Amino acid sequence: MNESITLLTIFVLSVFVGVEVISKVSSTLHTPLMSGANAIHGIILLGAILVTGTAESALAIGVGLVAIVLAAINMVGGFVVTDRMLQMFGAKKKPTVTTSEFEA
Repeated sequence: MNESITLLTIFVLSVFVGVEVISKVSSTLHTPLMSGANAIHGIILLGAILVTGTAESALAIGVGLVAIVLAAINMVGGFVVTDRMLQMFGAKKKPTVTTSEFEA
């Protein structure tokens, strides 16, 4: 069997497994799951930097740079979304009373 067909089959199956696993996770576990995904994206970013650093052809360097940019955007966006989700679970701030409101 052609190697590219095998790799495409593995990719499609991994997409289906990923969708099934994510859809079964309860909403309370999404934040820890996203934190783990952010760590994985950091590893992907590191791998993209290492592979691009050893690339010799212009096409490989171009694809590597695109991979670095997309991995960085995905990782930073994941941390931003995780931070916003964690703020939703935090205690609400009490409104501060100013002295002019207190005297009235």
